[in-house]
Amino acid sequence: MQTLESNKKTNLENSIDLPDFTTDSYKDAYSRINAIVIEGEQEAHDNYISLATLIPNELEELTKLAKMELKHKRGFTACGRNLGVQADMIFAKEFFSKLHGNFQVALSNGKTTTCLLIQAILIEAFAISAYHVYIRVADPFAKKITQGVVKDEYLHLNYGQEWLKENLATCKEELMEANKVNLPLIKKMLDQVSEDASVLAMDREELMEEFMIAYQDTLLEIGLDNREIARMAMAAIV
Repeated sequence: MQTLESNKKTNLENSIDLPDFTTDSYKDAYSRINAIVIEGEQEAHDNYISLATLIPNELEELTKLAKMELKHKRGFTACGRNLGVQADMIFAKEFFSKLHGNFQVALSNGKTTTCLLIQAILIEAFAISAYHVYIRVADPFAKKITQGVVKDEYLHLNYGQEWLKENLATCKEELMEANKVNLPLIKKMLDQVSEDASVLAMDREELMEEFMIAYQDTLLEIGLDNREIARMAMAAIV
């Protein structure tokens, strides 16, 4: 039996005007958004495999997370195919290029904290917030796929959160420095796709709000205090 709260949620979802998934403008915007999620899942797979070289005792868990990301990639590829859209992968690779480069530099320097912040915190929080907003306006096929994916992404976020929490005493300085460099990139990435997101009926301000809430909640769980979190969040305002 549905609760009053779940009824309210259902009514809210039913009241949302869905975009026309068949228009050329929708498909054009979707070609880039779909490419971003496909590339994002591939990047996540590669990053978790790479992290296993820095945390070899976590090889089994990181390999499991990586395999989940490839499953997500296949699901989102099917979403594009369902709408008859060819994903713009050239755009997506460029979209992730700066974060990718920063991850690779950190990896080569053995900076586990920075790698985890980029992949398991920033990218996962970004994905979770975007998927939550998208689910409400997605076509039925993509909605079902995305609902399954977002449940997994919480597991990935939790992995990074727990590692950083356990090691906070020794990694806080690096965490805050890595945040200063990489959090502004998330805002720039969001700005870069705001027009395409709007065509898909995803509001830029809501996306940023959802991301910052998820990100700051994660930092709180890691063990940072409110002053430290506020200082880190300020890095997004550049």
